[in-house]
Amino acid sequence: MLSIRIQGRGGQGAQTAGEILAAAFFHEGGYVQAYSTYGGARRGTPVSTFIRVDDKPIRLRCDIEYPDVVLCFDPSLLGSALLRGATADTLVLINSSRLPSAFKGAGDFRVATLDALSVARSNQLGRIVNTALVGALAGLLARPGMDVLSRVVAERNPDRAEQNVKACRDGCRLVIREG
Repeated sequence: MLSIRIQGRGGQGAQTAGEILAAAFFHEGGYVQAYSTYGGARRGTPVSTFIRVDDKPIRLRCDIEYPDVVLCFDPSLLGSALLRGATADTLVLINSSRLPSAFKGAGDFRVATLDALSVARSNQLGRIVNTALVGALAGLLARPGMDVLSRVVAERNPDRAEQNVKACRDGCRLVIREG
């Protein structure tokens, strides 16, 4: 089972990123469970999204304690409970213009970074970084496939389908892996 924890702030698209990933994994034939939790305010407050993907029905009904992947929309959240349960095998993808090596002191896990804000802005998406980050994650995991992911991104963002699909593909291309 693949377990993904997404953490962002309201207004960045963390919940939508979870919906996009869940739909793409589902369209590829996976069993999927996805849900989000929110803070008390709409903008700026932490938003957590949890996704499980498996090739058989998922019976767990609890938060993800030991994620395989952490997708961090805001590096200031790294000091929170976001990394609780992360191990040396956990992949942590951080929205940052910094290199992955800049985050090695944060814990013992694998790090990748993407300057998703620059990708979003270059595609006229403002501060909405979700499609760039889901593209980066798909590139790192080699799943879901980019064709399926692009189709889901376009369906979820009909007003700006072209810009969001390009941001998704740019994220896949520009993500920086450690080492």
